Amino acid sequence: FGSSFIFGSSGTGSWVDAVTAMHNDETIWQCIMHDFCSFKVKIAQPKDTFCRNKYNVTGHCNRVSCPLANSQYATVLEEEGVCYLYIKTVERAHSPKNLWEKVKLSRNYLQALEQISKNLEYWPDHMINRCKQRLTKIRQMLIRSRKLFMKESGVRLLPIKHKTEKREKIREAKAEIAAKVDLAIEKELLARLKQGVYGDIYNVSNKAFEKVLEQEKEDESETEFVEDFGEEGEDEDLDDFDDAELDGEEPEDEKVEEIEYEELGGGVKDMEDLAGPSRGPAKRRRRDAPKVELEYEEEFETR
Repeated sequence: FGSSFIFGSSGTGSWVDAVTAMHNDETIWQCIMHDFCSFKVKIAQPKDTFCRNKYNVTGHCNRVSCPLANSQYATVLEEEGVCYLYIKTVERAHSPKNLWEKVKLSRNYLQALEQISKNLEYWPDHMINRCKQRLTKIRQMLIRSRKLFMKESGVRLLPIKHKTEKREKIREAKAEIAAKVDLAIEKELLARLKQGVYGDIYNVSNKAFEKVLEQEKEDESETEFVEDFGEEGEDEDLDDFDDAELDGEEPEDEKVEEIEYEELGGGVKDMEDLAGPSRGPAKRRRRDAPKVELEYEEEFETR
């Protein structure tokens, strides 16, 4: 049974107590197995026997798992979401009030396993393994119950992304620094304003500016742009001149030249003889071509 049975001043007494404890445990188990036990539960299908004692580490009714027939026993219990390791040893068998030693286990699963291994260092391996298995089942039960509670209450659990959380913390720190800078600038501006650095500040209504903008828009809408019709007028004059030529009307300048030639007398006839035969009718010019008016002035000496 290990070092837990070694107590007292003499080794002989310790062995006697250990043997007595073993004899008492065997006697208790014989009574439980063959006679009545209030914690025993038998089922027909499948045929098995269970134990309803809360200190039973496995829930089965057998010699190793019975908490009454073992003077050295350990189990794990849950109280209000916290797991505790209960240890029973022969040294406290004479005091039923202090029979079980209660050790609080950590909420961290790995640390709780280390606590069980440390407190049951010299115990049988099967007892240590059963306590660890019971701890695992209890923690799984707590996780399922918590999920059901969250589901009924409408609360949804979401995984936390550590990178996103770290990035948000950095942004919050930068925003806090920027806010402090803005506050410092605001305080400095208020201090300068009180000192009269900026002079008088007037709060002018925006309506005046809006009115001026509306007037400018109205002036722009009233302004009209007039096109230049000078070139079109010249084109119309040229067209009229061509039409007159085609219709057989002689321009005024040609009439003036004929009058001058008639006054000159015979000189004109001589010039007509030199000019040779008259040309045929003038060809019709294209209206689209540009019209150019040429005037020739010639001086003749009279004989």
